[in-house]
Amino acid sequence: MNEKEKTLGLRSVISISVGLVIATSCLVSLGQGAGAIGVTFIGAMVIACLLNMTTVASLSELNALMPNTTGGLAQYTLTSMGPFPTLISMVGGYLICNIMSCGVEASIFSYAMATTIKLPIPSLAYTLIMTVIVMIANLYGVDMFAKIQDVVAFLLVGSMLVLGIIGMLGLGTGQEVVQPYNMASDFKGVVSMIAVAFWLFIGAEYVIPVSKNVRNAKRNVPLGMMIGLGLICVVQSVMVLGFHNYTPWGELADSAAPHLLYGENLLGSAGRIWMTLVSALAVVSTQNSTVNGLSGICQGMAKMNMMPRIFAKTNRHNVPYFGVIFVSVFIFVFAALSDGSADAISFLILVGSVFWMISYILAHIDVLILRRRLPKAPRSFKVPCGPLFPLIGIAGTAYMILNISTDPAERNMIWLVTGITFLILAVYSFFWIKYKMKMPVFKSVPMEKVLAMENSMYYTIRKKRGIWK
Repeated sequence: MNEKEKTLGLRSVISISVGLVIATSCLVSLGQGAGAIGVTFIGAMVIACLLNMTTVASLSELNALMPNTTGGLAQYTLTSMGPFPTLISMVGGYLICNIMSCGVEASIFSYAMATTIKLPIPSLAYTLIMTVIVMIANLYGVDMFAKIQDVVAFLLVGSMLVLGIIGMLGLGTGQEVVQPYNMASDFKGVVSMIAVAFWLFIGAEYVIPVSKNVRNAKRNVPLGMMIGLGLICVVQSVMVLGFHNYTPWGELADSAAPHLLYGENLLGSAGRIWMTLVSALAVVSTQNSTVNGLSGICQGMAKMNMMPRIFAKTNRHNVPYFGVIFVSVFIFVFAALSDGSADAISFLILVGSVFWMISYILAHIDVLILRRRLPKAPRSFKVPCGPLFPLIGIAGTAYMILNISTDPAERNMIWLVTGITFLILAVYSFFWIKYKMKMPVFKSVPMEKVLAMENSMYYTIRKKRGIWK
């Protein structure tokens, strides 16, 4: 694809980055984090944002080394560490985690719609309508996806910024609250909330699967992701200052929908309706990014024979249609299974965070391995200061996994769920790689071979030779 045929610019990169990151569950985490330690939660947010920027930088370097790959992190890890960690991390860290969290998003959305708009229909109907619309839009290709994303991201960020400023400046129609700014007794209290804040910035890398459609990708991809994260940090910081003036910290921490509570306290019923609109925009934006990104990642993995071949097939709009439908259906299934309680939502968010953090650690390790193995390979972008930022990213992310919750019982349960899931995936991955892919389980694959997998003939030839089943 030449430069003229590429349809996405810097604005689209920013909107895609913002699209998955600002989700309804982020509004829940934002409220619960601020409710726990007050305005000082902004400090935890800044640290989490900077840690995520190290991940974005590492992924940008990997994308510069292996441009135009469909599966992104799957292909980078296959090149550096081999198929075993690739399959475990991608199925666990991306597919299961993303589909589950997006289902939770849809559950929160249906709860917000049902409590605000009193219609004689089940709350799940709102999720079904939204899921079908997003699925159909994504089946029409990257242009339609980007148009929806640009509009939704603009309205979403604009609404959050305006609602935050109204609260921060005390311009709301509701009763102002007198309460302390700081609820943390020491710096350790702030550090303990970094894991909660981390969820507020996860997902900017969903630009990577569509980077082949981005004009001047070597500049716009890393720059767009960095701008997106910085923009989110500013907007959410303004929201926290608004929370301080209109919502008691205790009520905020205990609410299943703290954003709706804030909207109502700020502007009455009009504020609740406005926040419901923000929830709707957030879930459309998240689901749009998730369906597009995951279907692309599944397509890339299918090309490597890591998933059934049907995920690689495309329709006349060059869209991996089966992946779009598969992801959409299972998002709806998880939404139907979600009960929308504050405790369940919080737990699922933290479990999802651990899956995602592990995949982020792998991205940093990929950078360090490939720098050592391919030091002279051309890279249009390279993380500055040698191994410093990848090592900071690994250490910071590992610390958050070890301190994922301040409650020891919840922390142990999160580790248990994560451990059991990865054990099941390890058994599945071993047998799939050995008997379906017929490849060495732990041996890394040369970069030239991974890049060759992008060509549909690679799979066809290996299939004809009886190498791949």
